[in-house]
Amino acid sequence: MVSTFWKFASVTLATGFGVGRAPVAPGTVGSFAAAIAAVPIATFGGPLALACAAAAAALIGIPAADTAARAMDAEDPGSIVIDEVAGQWIALIPAGADLGGWLLAFFAFRLFDVWKPGPVGWADRRVHGGLGIMLDDLIAGLFAAIVVALVAPYLPSTLRLF
Repeated sequence: MVSTFWKFASVTLATGFGVGRAPVAPGTVGSFAAAIAAVPIATFGGPLALACAAAAAALIGIPAADTAARAMDAEDPGSIVIDEVAGQWIALIPAGADLGGWLLAFFAFRLFDVWKPGPVGWADRRVHGGLGIMLDDLIAGLFAAIVVALVAPYLPSTLRLF
């Protein structure tokens, strides 16, 4: 039996403190909120801090998403955005401090999350529960990070974020 407190805490964490309840495109809104929240993490701790934050979001997100999905009586509710948070933070790890790299990371992650190529789609279709909710976005974040690592060094400098 899951306690009422754990259900409340899980739903609160899994929905990104309510960000996932956006009426339109909650995944995109969650990714945008994650990118904004990543600025102070990257400013004070750099890429290693972003990697640690992404790992923490994933480790906390798996049981939170599982409990929240059960509480919402749905397999993968759109309002759960902790997966977008972790995936977006992974995509931002190689982005550097320039706005161009961050925009590339944001759009590359959204592309892979929506398009679901190869392993992203496999994880989305085949893995269930909290791990399934998280895994496709973690893989999408990894794909986006690879794109960012390959392309960002060639982008013109725009605006330094930190």
